[in-house]
Amino acid sequence: MVGITSCEVTDLQPANIIPDAEAFADANRINAAVLGIYESAQRGFYLGAVQRGYPFGAASTQQGDMKGEDMYNDQLFYEVTYTNAQNPQTANNNGQWISLYRMINRANFVIENLDEALSSGVLTQAQRDGYRGEALFLRALAHHELVLYFSRPYSDNPTAMGIPYRTFAINDVAKVEPGEAVGRGTVQEVYDQLLSDLNEAEEILPAAGNAFRGRKASAIALKARVKLHMEDWAGVLAEHTKLSANFAVTPNPLTPFRGGTSSDNIFSFENTDASNAGVNGALANMYGNPNLGSRGLVKISPIIWRADFWLPGDARRSLRGESDGFVSQGPLGMFTNKYIDNTTFSDNTVIIRFAEIVLAAAESNARLGNTAAAVELLNSVRDRAIPATASSFVAGNFASTDALIEAIINERRIEFLAEGRRWTDIHRLSGEGRMAGIPAKATSRSINNINFYTTDRAIPTDHSLSYSDNLFIWPIPLVEILTNNTSPIPQNPGY
Repeated sequence: MVGITSCEVTDLQPANIIPDAEAFADANRINAAVLGIYESAQRGFYLGAVQRGYPFGAASTQQGDMKGEDMYNDQLFYEVTYTNAQNPQTANNNGQWISLYRMINRANFVIENLDEALSSGVLTQAQRDGYRGEALFLRALAHHELVLYFSRPYSDNPTAMGIPYRTFAINDVAKVEPGEAVGRGTVQEVYDQLLSDLNEAEEILPAAGNAFRGRKASAIALKARVKLHMEDWAGVLAEHTKLSANFAVTPNPLTPFRGGTSSDNIFSFENTDASNAGVNGALANMYGNPNLGSRGLVKISPIIWRADFWLPGDARRSLRGESDGFVSQGPLGMFTNKYIDNTTFSDNTVIIRFAEIVLAAAESNARLGNTAAAVELLNSVRDRAIPATASSFVAGNFASTDALIEAIINERRIEFLAEGRRWTDIHRLSGEGRMAGIPAKATSRSINNINFYTTDRAIPTDHSLSYSDNLFIWPIPLVEILTNNTSPIPQNPGY
């Protein structure tokens, strides 16, 4: 906050001990409080410390990848998630829960104090609306992550147990008991509140801005993601239409990862050399090639690298060499090159891209029987990457609607590789019955040679998980249940 307040006076009082009345009595401090929500998302909280990449840094990206089969766990760091070995006391899932609710509480604190600042003349109506819209958007983003990891999918049973949707701040002892009384509700109730938050955010957020702060497009894009999980296909198309005039996939698929301000970037968390999630929360450090100085905890799995649907000449397979590329090859395997700064950790955490909304619209059109529109949208993402010797898809390439949907899902697997999006598709598609659960993965710590990628050497597999298994979703942290003295929430069955 010191860097945001007036340059005329240096305020050395720590932000966390400024009284509420003072924090919202000055426009600069209010902006700092809003930025504090972003900070809690970017840097997070883990075992009592910040700068570990929870809930929206490298840690959460890896969680989404390690729950799936397309990225590979190479070391112990995320083995709990990769092998489905979590319990109510394991740090990975607990860190995500605690960090997300920490972020939510900051958002609620801002929301509750804005109207007083408006009535006292500290903020204009436009400023109040913008800040409230940002806080609502970020609150919804956090709650959606929670319901995807800790609840069964909407596509299976909207009446299943949801997660506590917190809409007021707990910043006083008197609010602890009411906070504890917020129950899990149902998945339907969570999604209803998500849409309520996002609809209001869309109405009051400014259209102008960039990808690093919430704007109207951010709320619209998140609504499209939410509606995809709700199987509201017409709703997805409506949100896509709102965005299509102002956003476009980039001709070079690597562009969204080289600065974060392209036509494809709708919302990202910004990292700089002065403000980032630290060595253990940096995407380039976790995902990068050890030969280039990174830790290399996570690499591309040979399962997707050798998949028939990923054409050999696809630009998203291009190797890093004298010029930039998507993939960095080493003796241990293939590592993503989407993230490259393993020195100052300035790679942004890309949260929502227009390419995601395009493929969601493609799938929605396919579900509604609009085959031509679905194929056109699918090609708009695929064609910019495939080699000149390959052909665009046509409707005749697909024997059935299911085959078209499968091609769109496979395109999502390629396009969002190493972005943490695989779990969300496994979650919703398993709930629908289109997938049987978590597919088999390459056995942890077994892929130790590049020839798993470049030859037909057998890939050892393990760690598949049936959708019916209680381990499919994460447990509520034991500390959450034990410290709730008045209204403990129920644990997920089987834990």
